[in-house]
Amino acid sequence: MKNFTFELQHIDKRTGARAGVYHTPHGDILTPVYMPVGTQATVKGVYPRDLEEAGAQIILSNTYHLYLRPGDDVIKKCGGLHKFMNWQKPILTDSGGFQVFSLTKLNKITDDGVRFNSHIDGSAHLFTPEKVISIEENLGADIIMQLDQCSEYGFTHEQASLAVDRTSAWLERCVAAKTRDDQALFPIVQGNMYDDLRLESLRRCLPHAGQGIAIGGLSVGEPKSRMYEILELLRPRLPENAPRYLMGVGSPDCLIEGVKRGIDMFDCVLATRVGRNGTAFTSAGKKVVRNSAYREDFTSLDEKCGCYCCRNYTKAYLRHLINVNEMLSSMLLSLHNITFLANLMKNLRQAIFDDSVEEFAAQFYADYGEI
Repeated sequence: MKNFTFELQHIDKRTGARAGVYHTPHGDILTPVYMPVGTQATVKGVYPRDLEEAGAQIILSNTYHLYLRPGDDVIKKCGGLHKFMNWQKPILTDSGGFQVFSLTKLNKITDDGVRFNSHIDGSAHLFTPEKVISIEENLGADIIMQLDQCSEYGFTHEQASLAVDRTSAWLERCVAAKTRDDQALFPIVQGNMYDDLRLESLRRCLPHAGQGIAIGGLSVGEPKSRMYEILELLRPRLPENAPRYLMGVGSPDCLIEGVKRGIDMFDCVLATRVGRNGTAFTSAGKKVVRNSAYREDFTSLDEKCGCYCCRNYTKAYLRHLINVNEMLSSMLLSLHNITFLANLMKNLRQAIFDDSVEEFAAQFYADYGEI
């Protein structure tokens, strides 16, 4: 695994926020980092060339979806995801487990794996840890995830404990099945909202966390304060010299609070999802651009942003595109939101080096307003 090393460069003196570099076969990732989500081997509505200009360093794709369409065998024949989607920077693939549980109306979880019916055509499939690793090796991403069972918010302690046991057993099988040394396998800490289960899950993950570790099962409906408590609980026990990835979290406030609690990597579909619905993150807070207040607003979306959208178009024009259902509105707002989050992480990284994360966060919240 010489292809993967994590270099911790600086720790903010007051918060413990971390700045580092993760070296991968397809380039270095400066952390902390927000990773745009390209579920179907594309970030919805955004050209790869524009993603690079926006500052995206790594993107995610989804094992479940790509297994169903076009098939991991097709992508392998093309030479892997990097060639298939023409993205030469790092890629991460999740295990598809979350989608199996959330998208499939029919699924059965056993210690062996998960039997499920496709949400597309109802066809029957089985995901075992070995099968998932085989798919992810065919896809060829730099970072791959173990198959895990993400227990739902509200699970009892007994139910969550069973999910932790399965996730831990599946991790051992994923490690045994993995054959490629140019991919880093991240174990996933589960445990729902139970402190003892979180700590036990982490304990079982640590022997396999040399290349990185992920924290799953958060931002699933619990209060944000509870998520932060769990991150504080795990923080002193997480490996120092490996990247820490908080899965499925990407609102501006959660990125800041996660970084303050020692997280290095984040992903979320929020930036493009709200963009497609006409909402933008800006330095002055969220703007719902479809609102009538912007009908004759001929200023840029965010005067502090230098993205293609903000350089060239007004809020009035964007509102017009939204209201006539033109796809360009989704493209422009998605690009802007990704740029905004990439810049947020870039500025947070600098604040870490300056030992000024607390001041940065306070100023951001003052400017951004209500979260």
